Amino acid sequence: MKKLTLLVIATGIVFSSCTNQVEELKGENPLLSEFKTPFQVPPFDLIDTTHFIPAFKAGIKQAETEIEAIVNNSEEASFENTIVPYDQTGEILRKASVFYSLNAANTTPTLQKIARELTPIMSAHRNEVGFNQGLFARIKSVYDRKENLGLNQEQIRVVEKYYCDFERNGAALPEEQREQLKAINEELSMLTLSFSENLLAETNGYKLVIENEEDLVGLPDGVISAAAENANKNDMAGKWVFTLQKPSWIPFLTYSLKRDLREQIYKAYYNRGDNNNKNDNKNIIADIVKLRDNQAKLLGFGNYAEYVIDNNMAKTPENVYKFLNQVWEPALEVAKKERDEMQQMIDSENGDFKLQSWDWWYYSEKLRKQKFDLDEEQLKPYFALENVREGIFHVANKLYGLKFEKRTDIPVYHEEVEAFEVKDADNNHVAILYIDCHPRSGKSGGAWCGAMRSGAYENGKKIYPVVYIVQNFTRPTGDKPALLSWDETTTFFHEFGHALHNFFADGQYRRTSRDVPRDFVELPSQVMENWAGEAEVLKEYAKHYETGEVIPDELIEKIQKSGHFNQGFGTVEYVAASLLDLDWHTTKNTENIDVNAFEKAAMDKIGLIDEIIPRYRSTYFAHIFTGSSYSAGYYAYLWAEVLDADAFNAFKESGDLFNQELAAKFRKHVLSENHLGDGMEQYLKFRGKEPSIDALLEKRGLK
Repeated sequence: MKKLTLLVIATGIVFSSCTNQVEELKGENPLLSEFKTPFQVPPFDLIDTTHFIPAFKAGIKQAETEIEAIVNNSEEASFENTIVPYDQTGEILRKASVFYSLNAANTTPTLQKIARELTPIMSAHRNEVGFNQGLFARIKSVYDRKENLGLNQEQIRVVEKYYCDFERNGAALPEEQREQLKAINEELSMLTLSFSENLLAETNGYKLVIENEEDLVGLPDGVISAAAENANKNDMAGKWVFTLQKPSWIPFLTYSLKRDLREQIYKAYYNRGDNNNKNDNKNIIADIVKLRDNQAKLLGFGNYAEYVIDNNMAKTPENVYKFLNQVWEPALEVAKKERDEMQQMIDSENGDFKLQSWDWWYYSEKLRKQKFDLDEEQLKPYFALENVREGIFHVANKLYGLKFEKRTDIPVYHEEVEAFEVKDADNNHVAILYIDCHPRSGKSGGAWCGAMRSGAYENGKKIYPVVYIVQNFTRPTGDKPALLSWDETTTFFHEFGHALHNFFADGQYRRTSRDVPRDFVELPSQVMENWAGEAEVLKEYAKHYETGEVIPDELIEKIQKSGHFNQGFGTVEYVAASLLDLDWHTTKNTENIDVNAFEKAAMDKIGLIDEIIPRYRSTYFAHIFTGSSYSAGYYAYLWAEVLDADAFNAFKESGDLFNQELAAKFRKHVLSENHLGDGMEQYLKFRGKEPSIDALLEKRGLK
């Protein structure tokens, strides 16, 4: 880290005191020392839970001292004496922040307790920095003169981003309003943490325990074996346990002939956070919505969605509503046809009942088999987790020349985590990648990618990223490896696309190195999904786990022909959740909110059919009610899909899935040079034209 030698004269005593305190703790706290591990990855084998709070407190003290030195510098504010040192502040906090990765992927009661202690401390620290009037004044001074300081394009962008950060945070407001915002920020940080903790408790708290083997009718052997192993882990040998983790409840809904049990587990899933118990999230949601609305209005916006989307490609909530409605109408018509086909199947079997939401997976799978002679169990033997991973590595190698070397000398945070060194075509180090694939009680649901250390430069020296992919995929059972569903396979490709973005981001400054609008960030991930189903790629990685047989052309053809199947359902449940998110963050009435009534009214307004519920009901909508940055932005996946469909068409149109010229342009303009321009500006450099929604509708079979 660049030391502020010339800036600390006025605060030398304070700085020295802080440094001495850190030095005293270094020997006993690895988070305060240089990591003496391969590639300076976090020393998970040495880090203890007792290290986190002291490290964060030392990190806050270090950052305060560094910022004080910037503020007290008697020289006129410049890029070099204000923006650069501010961009480099907080080395200890960056190291200590590995805590957040652990708390999401491998939490324990102790880590959760630390999170509750740490959250108000860090919220207060962010407030102190974000509202620091001396720091803001110096940044504003540079911002006001940026065109006359001889700065290059990247440096101007850094200045603009930092100024915008402070302005959007409220630093320019009168003191009374700043104090109101501080209180809101601190309260929101605790509410969103509580939402996350409640959701994890609700997910872990339900188990469907089957004691009678007859109740397993219809379930594939692998699903039954996994349930038996779940039972053994829960000291229920001889029984079968199904949970609310996706690899458990989705196969149960898809194959179980026991309609009453399908209903039971599905209702348990969609009632999470809505059980009027200690883990209920309804009051938390009402408080979050009200506070966010107050926050936005203090900052000069009409509602929270306006505040968020103003910083995105879409610019206004009206543009997002218009976009989503363009997709909603054709998707709903397709979904109704899908529903009617399944109802006809039920009637033909003398079912004597109306299709319900807990029936959709079961009957859509039956319908897929009837239409395409294809079911998930035919595919799974060809998608062993290790083979899928190698297929992803193959695509990355063909597109970008990357190579992946498994490392057993790198400490990991859980025994199931694998570590890989990423190298370029010339064997130069690019990154470290952790892959963590299977569900456990301490892991949040879903899949995500992040960086324990982002790529950066310090004193002109490249700092290489440490990236992780966390997923909740089907576990190995018995003598079978982990066999992935097609959805899990494409999810793996998706998260790896985020990893590529982390590998290649190459700005000189931390603030802008990987800075993209929220509705652009899913482009690198979603475009990767396209390669997963191409015949040329499938034949590289889809190999039978027992025989090594390459997936036959017949199955590839079935996968591709069924690509549009059930897309009405998939699109409708997603768009319904996106519209629900927008409604929450544009509502004009934030007093005395009845969460369930609000949600029902929102879904009735758009005509959501009874047989489908939104992909996320409000009480477990973690994307928008936790600390995630998807609040008022869940639409981003679909927005980015317009871009990814168009981007992949460029490769298809060229006749070469691994067109090196296109891959180099995509890497340069989309993945690497985020520090030089906003989303569409960078996309146009790659594609040369704006994309059309038609590519998305065609891709999903809605046109």
